[in-house]
Amino acid sequence: MHFITDIYLNMDYKMKTWMACLCMMAAMTSSAQDSKVEATVSADFVNQYIWRGQDLGHVSFQPTLGVEYKGFSLSAWGNVGISDAQDTKELDLTLAYTTGGFNIGVTDYWTDAGLDPCNRYFKYDAHGTNHVFEANVGYDFGVASVQWYTNFAGNDGANNEGKRAYSSYLELAAPFSLGGLDWTATVGMVPYTTDYYDVNGFSVTNVSLQATKDIAITDKFSIPVFAAINTNPRSQKAWLVFGFTLQP
Repeated sequence: MHFITDIYLNMDYKMKTWMACLCMMAAMTSSAQDSKVEATVSADFVNQYIWRGQDLGHVSFQPTLGVEYKGFSLSAWGNVGISDAQDTKELDLTLAYTTGGFNIGVTDYWTDAGLDPCNRYFKYDAHGTNHVFEANVGYDFGVASVQWYTNFAGNDGANNEGKRAYSSYLELAAPFSLGGLDWTATVGMVPYTTDYYDVNGFSVTNVSLQATKDIAITDKFSIPVFAAINTNPRSQKAWLVFGFTLQP
């Protein structure tokens, strides 16, 4: 027993993080006999990768894998450019909990651009990693939802004094139906200075309108197709995004 304890104590943070995720997945799976564990696998294809008013790439493939049990969820999301090999490569892990309209979560973002010139995934040094750790809390009121996100560790941005900015992002979203399509109107803003979002003080960085329609292929299979107008008032840029989702 002491031998096992010594091994765990001598592990670095990265291995402990992966062990925690694997243990949670095992626990959720073993509980399937008592309550249903839901699993998700899907993939989006988009003509542009736009995130919170930032242009991160061209034609992209974005797979998702996740499990959910009694409001707890663990998911992995990735991005890889198809048309341009230099586009952002990304792998995000999110641990979240939802009850009613309330949700809370933590995301570990990793991209192939950051403080590590070798772009190693398993490098978690505080001043040499490509990972960004973000916490979020939000509430869905039905007619609209609000989400607050804050970076708390990793390769976060800096403020005007060169210190960690604890970069934050506030997003308001309202779904509605019109003309046979499902729509979502979104407004996102950065409350204070951070070079993570390239803002100097309060800025509205994302105003978007997205429409989605399920295209029936067979009686049992359909493909959600979506299009969105995305704008960033701060940078005065705009994009028209089109994509579709494959999900069994």
